[in-house]
Amino acid sequence: MPRPEVLEPEVLAARDPFAVKLAHLMDDAIRIGPYSIGLDGLLGLVPGFGDIAGALIAMLIVMRAAQAGIPRVAIARMVTNIAIDTFVGSIPLFGDAFDFAYKSNLKNLRIYEDSLRRGRASRTSHWLFFLGLFVAIAAVIGIFAYGLAALLHALVVGLHSHGA
Repeated sequence: MPRPEVLEPEVLAARDPFAVKLAHLMDDAIRIGPYSIGLDGLLGLVPGFGDIAGALIAMLIVMRAAQAGIPRVAIARMVTNIAIDTFVGSIPLFGDAFDFAYKSNLKNLRIYEDSLRRGRASRTSHWLFFLGLFVAIAAVIGIFAYGLAALLHALVVGLHSHGA
């Protein structure tokens, strides 16, 4: 009896025209010399509302990617990019400059298209991203804890020297 043919998973189309247009509108629609900016950076200039609005619009690309069935780890990476853009972008002045430079929508479009091209196979780069992110966050927390401990130590030593 002949064995049934094993069908390989279908690789989806590598472009989503809606996601492409939205990413470019949000991150590089306006050319200024050799640079480009998008609506995300301009929205980020509006205190409070702007970064949240930019994040909500950016989630449309993530929703399209989820509907296309890309791996969950790629979706998590896309959401992490939006979170970084939103939280750092909300810092006055520095965050505004960050909003113009970070371009999370174009990053997410690349993740989405790479996942569509590769199918469900390649996930290593996404896990390495999270490993690097974890190490960076752990380092920041460690530095903060060390600084806090040094400050408390200095205060305790200072209080004892004035009390003696």
